[in-house]
Amino acid sequence: MFIGHFGVGFGAKAAAPRISLGTLFLAAQFIDLLWPTFLLLGIERVRIVPGATRVTPLVFEHYPISHSLLGVLVWAAAVGGIYWLLRREKQGALLLAALVASHWLLDLVVHQPDLPIAPGSAVRLGWNAWSSLPLTLAIELPLFAAGVWLYLRSTAAMDAIGTWACWALIAFLLVVYASNLFGNPPPSASAIAWVGQAQWILVLWGYWVDRHRRWSGAVAPAARASV
Repeated sequence: MFIGHFGVGFGAKAAAPRISLGTLFLAAQFIDLLWPTFLLLGIERVRIVPGATRVTPLVFEHYPISHSLLGVLVWAAAVGGIYWLLRREKQGALLLAALVASHWLLDLVVHQPDLPIAPGSAVRLGWNAWSSLPLTLAIELPLFAAGVWLYLRSTAAMDAIGTWACWALIAFLLVVYASNLFGNPPPSASAIAWVGQAQWILVLWGYWVDRHRRWSGAVAPAARASV
């Protein structure tokens, strides 16, 4: 899953006016931001097998630190705990922790049975929606659309950047998604890892967009995005 996670990040803004879209992206995509580094370090492994699923040629052989259920719960607690230490906002901390955990739940729906319960566990879970392209699209596109709708409904542009940078981000995510679905398989695992590092640009893009949009929901003006 790709844009589904970003859709959750977009949509979470409706419940978290004080938290920047960049931070929401960071939480929703957190374990996929960690994973490329673990690949480069040789701690986790992936193989490229064209036709492995209808949607992706990637076979996730070993990723217990970033993608096991236990690992994700630890990362969720860490992200939420760090936010609480910095901001002393319990609600925001719980939301960010939930966003981190949501990544595993959404991956559970689409992945083959390759998601470990815990490091060292032989139990692997996955409902394999990736076996069907129409099913995958039916899950991800509405999730993304709903999240974007909530974000646009909850915020308003303060200037041209707030409008055009936002729509450019939405369009770029869709282009990347289409490229992943219909483009050629990546040449190597290291190429996947380096391209994966570029996701940090999307997080920064989220911060940039949110700095140029204001909260338009039913909260006090003081609740505008800060972090």
